[in-house]
Amino acid sequence: MRPRRLRGQKMRDAFGREINYMRVSVTDRCNLRCCYCMPAGAEPASGEAMTGEEILRTAAAAAELGVTKLRFTGGEPLMRPDIVSLCRRAAAVPGIQEVCLTTNGTLLAAMATPLKEAGVRRVNVSLDTLAPEKFARITGGGSLSRVLDGIEAARSAGLRVKINTVLLGDFNAGDLPRLADLTRENDMDVRFIERMPMPRTEEALRPDACMTFREALALIPGLTPLPREGTAQMFRFAGARGRVGFISPMTCPFCGWCNRIRLTADGHIKPCLHTAPEIPIRGLDRAGMREALRRAILAKPEKRPCLSMEKFSEAARSMNRIGG
Repeated sequence: MRPRRLRGQKMRDAFGREINYMRVSVTDRCNLRCCYCMPAGAEPASGEAMTGEEILRTAAAAAELGVTKLRFTGGEPLMRPDIVSLCRRAAAVPGIQEVCLTTNGTLLAAMATPLKEAGVRRVNVSLDTLAPEKFARITGGGSLSRVLDGIEAARSAGLRVKINTVLLGDFNAGDLPRLADLTRENDMDVRFIERMPMPRTEEALRPDACMTFREALALIPGLTPLPREGTAQMFRFAGARGRVGFISPMTCPFCGWCNRIRLTADGHIKPCLHTAPEIPIRGLDRAGMREALRRAILAKPEKRPCLSMEKFSEAARSMNRIGG
């Protein structure tokens, strides 16, 4: 059985979902050590990241199958020396309509304008607190001011900014209203994300290290519901310029809306974030890449394995190696 290819180059998996989005980890290296992604002691697997040419060939093969959106992730993608050139060349791939990027923001101030000029439309910036001391603890010593400077530079450059905040239970519960308030005067989205049981550390399973979407929503009064947007349930304060979103992989799975596949930094296609199977793609010609991508699309499960705070993800990799 093969995925159905419809008019307009649309590709659907075995369950009818249109797959048009590929997240690409361009490096597994990062200059921070966030507790929920790459905690102390969790080092990159190797230096064998895909070359720019390999990434671009994979992007072209994916575009031929109906992928229209690429998101470059890491690790920290801005640590990759050729990231601006890679974004520019990816934006020129026939069929690719949008190139965006997820970053921790620490290197963004100097790179926001070059990224915009290279064709990047949007950046997602990880920001879990507005308290410098807490930020340093979460990130293993990172500088909050550098991230805030990066966000401002991105907005000044004309990039659309989304802020991603992982819900870390009691540790950052008090920060949620202040983060949500950023949307009142700024045309940006702030999205709160339920923490998933990754990586495989005891701390990741502690009940007080997590918070549900409903618990977080109760801490931010005055929000009015908006239509759902992809994986996020959206809200807005009255008169606000921006929006507040909640992404709830733990309590409200959104597998039915999944439209993505993932390319790891070392060249494997992951059909699903939370399952172990991967399909190698390095060393293949364009036809071979297309076939590997088709196999990955066909291998997407209808639903991901059950996640709970008593069970780790089956991903078999940490997020820095998969692409956050």
